Amino acid sequence: MANDAVNLLAAPTDTSISDLLARELCQVEQRFAIELESGLECVNTLVAHIERYRGKMLRPTLVLTTGMACAPTPLQLTDDHCVVATVTEMVHMATLVHDDVLDEATVRRGGATLNHLRGNESAVMLGDYLISHAYHLCSSLDTTLASRTIADATNTVCSGELLQLHHRDNWELDEATYFEIVRRKTASLCGTCCQLGAMLHDVPDHVAQGLYDYGEKLGIAFQIVDDLLDLTGMEQTVGKTLGLDLKNGKVTLPVIRCLRDCDEHERHLLIEQCHGTSRETAMRADTDRIRRLLEDRGCVRYAVDHAAAFVADAKSAIDALPDSPAKDHLFDMADAVLTRTY
Repeated sequence: MANDAVNLLAAPTDTSISDLLARELCQVEQRFAIELESGLECVNTLVAHIERYRGKMLRPTLVLTTGMACAPTPLQLTDDHCVVATVTEMVHMATLVHDDVLDEATVRRGGATLNHLRGNESAVMLGDYLISHAYHLCSSLDTTLASRTIADATNTVCSGELLQLHHRDNWELDEATYFEIVRRKTASLCGTCCQLGAMLHDVPDHVAQGLYDYGEKLGIAFQIVDDLLDLTGMEQTVGKTLGLDLKNGKVTLPVIRCLRDCDEHERHLLIEQCHGTSRETAMRADTDRIRRLLEDRGCVRYAVDHAAAFVADAKSAIDALPDSPAKDHLFDMADAVLTRTY
């Protein structure tokens, strides 16, 4: 697993979970490669390139850990859990490839993006290739539950992205709309991963809903922190092109807060600086000025506090789960969102 995902998915303290997760994630990687293998070498070359995009493997880990937390016997997982974990990673990777096209990103995981190397046409088609194979693999399950649930989540992700595009350069964006975008484009798939991890063990509906709520809240906190890293992170640490939210007119939580609280003169200057990030030579300097302003006005802390509140809500959503090492790991994963640096 690339980088061992140690920043977000800290190794479980229970060695039995740690060993099982390592084995299962290895199986996910193998199924991923087998499913995407093509008789065309040019396709295999593109697939090999985007395998470097794999980092934290958050979504497969959510499927597997919630499966362990809801198992009728300790740490029990089915083959269906591995299939669904692989499918969610394929869907996520497809969104990354498409996002890089939309954002005109040039760097991801410390290397060149596919669109930067091969052009938008190849990147878009490879994203579609990943989606089609995700549903091909999901259709191998005996039940349509997973495919219908993941399809619904994917529809929600796409609608969230469309909502964000609709509000590009909208400096009047309110927090409610921001959180709706985040809930749809990021949190819905995280919630679905947790929900399916539970439902594959045929748990009661209220248990599956609690796991969905955990994943959704974790996903919202994750995206808030991701948005902050775009403003405050270092590219060599985060491993992808930064400053793209401002460059592409995506207004995130700390900027919304600052625009709401500052006076008319400061508001005008902030919007002017945000527009200035579209000029490549000025992008880093403008982003640094904006970051300092957001920090001085307490807007970065405001966003961090919101992320912490969502983490607390995520943990509360699974309070009713029986105590187990897997539940402890879900708690640890939620806490680790707040300290991630990539």
